[in-house]
Amino acid sequence: MSVDLTVVAQMRQLIQLLAKHNHAYYVMDQPTITDSEYDQLFHQLKALEQQYPDLVQPDTPTNKVGGTPLAKFTSVTHTVPMLSLGNVFNQEELFAFARRVEERLPNQTIEYDVELKFDGLAISLWYEHGVLVRGVTRGDGETGEDITHNVKTIRNLPKVLSADATAIPEFLEVRGEVLMPKLGFEKLNAANTAKGEKTFANPRNAAAGSLRQLDPSIAASRPLAFYAYGIAQCVPHHGQSTMSDSLTWLEQFGFEIGERHFVCKSIQEVQAAYEQINLERPNLSVEIDGMVVKVNELKQQQLLGFLSREPRWATAYKFPAVAALTTIENIDWQVGRTGTLTPVARLNPVAVGGVTVSNVTLHNIGEIHRLDVRLGDTVSVYRSGDVIPKVEKVWPEFRPTDAQEVHLPEQCPVCDSPVVMPEGEALARCSGGLYCAAQRIEAIRHFVSRKAMDIEGLGDRWVESLLHLNLLQNVADIYHLHEHRDALLSIEKMGEKSVQNLIDSIENSKKTTLAAFIYALGIRGVGETTARMLANTFQTLEALRKADLEALKKTPDVGDITAEWILDFFQAPHNLEVLDRLLAAGIHWDAPIAPTRQPLNGESWVITGTLSQMGRDEATQLLQALGARVSGSVSGKTKCVVAGEKAGSKLEKAEKLGVQVMNEAEFIQLMQEYGVLE
Repeated sequence: MSVDLTVVAQMRQLIQLLAKHNHAYYVMDQPTITDSEYDQLFHQLKALEQQYPDLVQPDTPTNKVGGTPLAKFTSVTHTVPMLSLGNVFNQEELFAFARRVEERLPNQTIEYDVELKFDGLAISLWYEHGVLVRGVTRGDGETGEDITHNVKTIRNLPKVLSADATAIPEFLEVRGEVLMPKLGFEKLNAANTAKGEKTFANPRNAAAGSLRQLDPSIAASRPLAFYAYGIAQCVPHHGQSTMSDSLTWLEQFGFEIGERHFVCKSIQEVQAAYEQINLERPNLSVEIDGMVVKVNELKQQQLLGFLSREPRWATAYKFPAVAALTTIENIDWQVGRTGTLTPVARLNPVAVGGVTVSNVTLHNIGEIHRLDVRLGDTVSVYRSGDVIPKVEKVWPEFRPTDAQEVHLPEQCPVCDSPVVMPEGEALARCSGGLYCAAQRIEAIRHFVSRKAMDIEGLGDRWVESLLHLNLLQNVADIYHLHEHRDALLSIEKMGEKSVQNLIDSIENSKKTTLAAFIYALGIRGVGETTARMLANTFQTLEALRKADLEALKKTPDVGDITAEWILDFFQAPHNLEVLDRLLAAGIHWDAPIAPTRQPLNGESWVITGTLSQMGRDEATQLLQALGARVSGSVSGKTKCVVAGEKAGSKLEKAEKLGVQVMNEAEFIQLMQEYGVLE
């Protein structure tokens, strides 16, 4: 196919897609893609037409109207904290915000002040007798940086207050946003490009970078603007009763506010204003990322007060996520500390919301299948605010003929152990838990824990140092650390006594129980109770290693999925290698004695509340000694609930289900009758 025919085919495809989405948006009022996705398609077509003007199609939609530098900044504590705002993202959440306001202000008329939510840098300005004396960044809300030298270079910001009919306050603190209007941003980047200098990703970065320059001449050269959105302090009081009136009052002194500002009589009017601004957004002179909705009456604001770090009387109504189109170049599989395999898409780098995105997680193989992602696909990447970018949509219209389906790897990309994913599970995992380098720290931490091998002194700091010295490839290496005494002594703050204590603790751990050893292996789904059941059922490690799926499923406390995890663990060659090394190092235990008296065998018990005469762990051990399984939740299969003081929802559920309930005294009496408690 010639180049001309290929280009025309691309143009026709884009024109048809744009026509379909135009119809859905304008005619059916049922948009199927976001504005930013539409813009991406539109700009793709326009770029082709600019490159090949002779091939422009007659029905193309592009022809239709549619001072002295400072050494450092000084920290300033805000007299009135600059709090953040809560967020809502749709009409349902907006109406829920309104309901919360109405519940706290019953039988009151509520108006809403609606302003643009600027995508800039929040600052505080202090005026004394009408003269600007300080400008401070928001910082962490409690403390900001003094940027007065830069603030004074902002052209539209009044340095001295004056008004014909209004008295100048003795002290005034004005809050607002510094940003760079779109036109100024474009001119700045164009000028920087012409000079071969760095350009900015978005207006917010340009504004923030300008204000944080130690040399005020840099800020003075940038097209910055300040927009006021509130009064933090005023002495004497400004006398205004509403948010909107206070903004009008500020305008008398020369402050600019947003180019769109509404006073709404109802939350329905707020929603209408939001929809209007969302449509007008591309034509605004500044970048915004939503609207700010405030209760208009200042006395009502005081009554509503604050919740944690945000006011109850205001919220930010965010616009939909920003999206961009790009292609998937490759998919890598990362292995987490617990063995979970996560697919990561390597993208053709694309700017999304002012940030260049080149990698994005696809979460799991199920998500890949749900989206039908393939190598080479064109996808929509979303990023809203500081949220991690994600793939939301695949465009099969742009799928190349050689696009490759994505399959779960059969072997772990780190250690080559088999990858397993039991039926019904969404997450795939490496089965080489004892061997895999990606899982090393987690496996060691669990192996040495008190309820496992109980190796006292081998904490995270030791482990990190030993990994750095390459002395711990897997848990079996723990029992060879005595061969590296000189290396151990070289670790900072590890003297002769500490090293000897560690070696002694490792040696003492060799005498254990089969149940503790099984638990120490870190097999997924095998907790203390399950490990004890496995030890009692199979009696020896060799028998457990050779057990088939059906035998495992018959073990008390072992479900179908856990049985698969156990089987997969003992079928992984690398795990068996580590097991053999552990046994060769001298780990041993007495042969388990098959319980001759287990009156509670297989029963499910729950312990809730506070026991005054023993801890929960002791009560759990007593029940397990009698063959019971101790669960953390109540169900219809629960045999009995032991309820201590302040027992809550579990006790209520037991009573509702008709499950037997026993108090602590009754429980102690029962344990004495069975002979496990004196």
